[in-house]
Amino acid sequence: MNIALASGLPLDLRARPLCLAFTNTVGDHASAQPREYFNSYPDWLAWAERVGVVEPEAAAHLGAEAARRPAKASAALKHAVALREAMYRTFVAHLHGNPPAAGDVEIVNTALRAALGELRLETRQAGHRLAWGQPRTLEALAHPAVVSAADLLSTPELLARVGQCADADGCGWLFLDLTKNRSRRWCDMRDCGNRDKVRRHYQRQRAATKR
Repeated sequence: MNIALASGLPLDLRARPLCLAFTNTVGDHASAQPREYFNSYPDWLAWAERVGVVEPEAAAHLGAEAARRPAKASAALKHAVALREAMYRTFVAHLHGNPPAAGDVEIVNTALRAALGELRLETRQAGHRLAWGQPRTLEALAHPAVVSAADLLSTPELLARVGQCADADGCGWLFLDLTKNRSRRWCDMRDCGNRDKVRRHYQRQRAATKR
């Protein structure tokens, strides 16, 4: 499913779980010129609403709050982007077999402590469950993503399946490889995979003409 953010940039939401969808809010993430999709608080808010982090009523409240307090909204966005990049670097370090930077882990831990403070016990017909209320502060939009990251990072069998798109142009998007033989190479075969297929076909054609 594709959506358009307030900036008009397309954003692919096929990445799951939520933390990986969050890290993938940058185009060409592994290239020398990454393209930022969160250029304003409304961009982040639109994304959060589409992925189910916030419901329309709460999104309207946060949008109005961001308009009233633009400096605070800008600061919240800055912290969210720093968190996203720390999460991204932490996952990339793991998939390359390297220890993550202590500073990145601390950024995630700081956000995690704030997020866990928003958890509550919700009573349901079948019993109880832990849940979040709707985000009511500008910073709270990041809470579900950082808890998702902590869950994935602390689940070894799933963490071992985190992969990075092998696109030669530096896509760098992360995904959860659920194939039986862990053979997935692309964020999506229809996008980077197809582009690589076309590139290799062109290279074979050129090689054939030089013979």
